[in-house]
Amino acid sequence: MSVRKLKPITPGQRFRVVNGFDAITADKPEKSLLAPLKRTGGRNNQGKMTMRYRGGGHKRRYRIIDFKRNRFDAAAEVLSIEYDPNRSAFIALTKFEDGEKRYIVAQNGLQVGQKVTSGKGKVAPEIGNAMPLSEIPLGTIISCIELHPGQGAVIARSAGAFAQLMARDGKFATVKLPSGETRMILTTCLATIGAISNSDHQLLVSGKAGRKRWLGRRPRTRPVAMNPVDHPMGGGEGRASGGHPRSRNGIPAKGYRTRSTTKASNKYIIERRKK
Repeated sequence: MSVRKLKPITPGQRFRVVNGFDAITADKPEKSLLAPLKRTGGRNNQGKMTMRYRGGGHKRRYRIIDFKRNRFDAAAEVLSIEYDPNRSAFIALTKFEDGEKRYIVAQNGLQVGQKVTSGKGKVAPEIGNAMPLSEIPLGTIISCIELHPGQGAVIARSAGAFAQLMARDGKFATVKLPSGETRMILTTCLATIGAISNSDHQLLVSGKAGRKRWLGRRPRTRPVAMNPVDHPMGGGEGRASGGHPRSRNGIPAKGYRTRSTTKASNKYIIERRKK
């Protein structure tokens, strides 16, 4: 993983920091694993805008990712590490001995030609292998974690993300999540060994507003610059600072806890994430 700082030969390149893409080994995706991706522009089924500042952007096709890793005790060879426009992490194209190909989210250090397996019992805790939390050694760095057995990975899937298996007690394992939260998860849930690839993603700098448009993000209006009818922080004589930061609905930002105190999964959280 590396980043490149461009020479300032144009105003847009002056502060631009781009991904080195030295981990990428293929420039074309596997056609059999592509699906069409319809863009909404932030509109719902009535055509009303429900999410602001979305729209435009380059046309994309969805890469069908195997989050369930449900072909147990079958080794698959990593054919290539590829870029995916739909996520911050890189993906790996794997091929089983019977010829079936699947995309998985690539872990840091995953190499072309390496064999990856999922299952329990015979599977070694090596990078890229998926195993139940009951089989993984304590202290191991993990990612792509299930919350319910057979559901598929939902936790720690973005670039550079990882969790750590802290302890096991009965049918629950204690996992420290990327947010800092410590939580209990069933030991029958699958997780993949290793941290997610493309950890330098957070160092990238767009350099110009146009690149945000390529990614499908339209210009964002500051709430302080709006009128009172448009936002609670709008209006005022001159350049009013806007008072306390809050959303359009008046819910305070910057530290106000919005999680329900009666949520069923609260009992599984041992330590809340940091403020």
